[in-house]
Amino acid sequence: MGFKALCLGLFCALFASHLYISLPDDIEEYWKVVALATTAKTFTFMGMCIEHMGIIKYEELVSMLFRLDETQPVSDENVTVMDTEFAGVPVRVYLPKRKSDAPRRAVIYIHGGAFCFGSFKNAGFDSLNRWTANKLDSIVVGVDYRLAPQHHFPVQFEDCLAAVKFFLQDEILEKYGVDPARICISGDSSGAGLATGVTQQVQTDTGFKHKIKIQALLYPALQIIDSYLPSHQENEHGIILPRDLAIKLVSLHLTKDETFVEAMRRNEHMPQESRHLFQFVNWSTLLPEKYRKGYVYTEPILGKHNFSFPGLMDIRVSPLLANDSLLQNLPPTYILTCQYDIVRDDGLMYVSRLQNVGVQVTHDHIENGIHAALSFMTPPLYLHVGLRIRDMYISWLDKNL
Repeated sequence: MGFKALCLGLFCALFASHLYISLPDDIEEYWKVVALATTAKTFTFMGMCIEHMGIIKYEELVSMLFRLDETQPVSDENVTVMDTEFAGVPVRVYLPKRKSDAPRRAVIYIHGGAFCFGSFKNAGFDSLNRWTANKLDSIVVGVDYRLAPQHHFPVQFEDCLAAVKFFLQDEILEKYGVDPARICISGDSSGAGLATGVTQQVQTDTGFKHKIKIQALLYPALQIIDSYLPSHQENEHGIILPRDLAIKLVSLHLTKDETFVEAMRRNEHMPQESRHLFQFVNWSTLLPEKYRKGYVYTEPILGKHNFSFPGLMDIRVSPLLANDSLLQNLPPTYILTCQYDIVRDDGLMYVSRLQNVGVQVTHDHIENGIHAALSFMTPPLYLHVGLRIRDMYISWLDKNL
């Protein structure tokens, strides 16, 4: 009996030490974030154990959890909500009920979820888009692209581009009462990366009659070239999205090859012929001094493997790789970054690159912000930082769209 109790005690101590979370002192609503982070880490730990046992893949388990959070297209006294399709891509459209004598503004929103999870149906995204439509008296379109690992690149990008192209048709804009000169594309996390790539395509493709007036990118994920940026090192054990988990999920966007995941963790996943691209993501020149301090730039190890997956060097996966002549065509841009976020430096480098070519950029940095804060805006999991990010985003849209 004593031996069993000792073994149980050791197991509990090991389990507790694995789940121990140390948060920065300036985190708002400290104990609520501790509870959220502990829950997420516990779920990830158990999910990985179940995966190793061969029962179900971690990403399949998380997808089931996301589906439990899906909402129905419920209209309210201010907004009519309906689910439909644009060019075969599921979308949720939010239409203000107030009468308008002039065409309305429109926001196309692409949700995050590491390319593997999420939907416009999730409570957080539905709440954000509903709020946007009501506060701005604007049309809002939430886009649902097909997800990895069932679908690899370029499916996600092509779905988003197809939905946007469909919406930008004259007859569709007229149907929904949209002013073609006042359209925004927005997104968060991986969705912000897709929004960035789509905006780059729309603004430079002569096949699009109507262009985008502004873009809004909330803690955007913009590159897979370098997996060891300062923000990756600082947030290796991130509050919501630790480095190992982020790499596992993002790699599924390209392939199910687990050797690629291990190579990416060691920052040796890029081929030799990609060397010329590193100038576009060289954080030693693109990051402000505040975020470079204490870190020494080391170029990723190239050519150690022979990966040749589609998207590995494609700007549709890594919009930061776009050259300066392309970036010059982009509209006024809003970028929001969070201090405690593995993709923080992606957004910071894009701010620098856009400013360097003369694009009008508004940048908000949340010193105590965390990744995926916008997903926690509905009870009981709401965070004040998520509501603050929402209000900053809406305020910028209102002034610029």
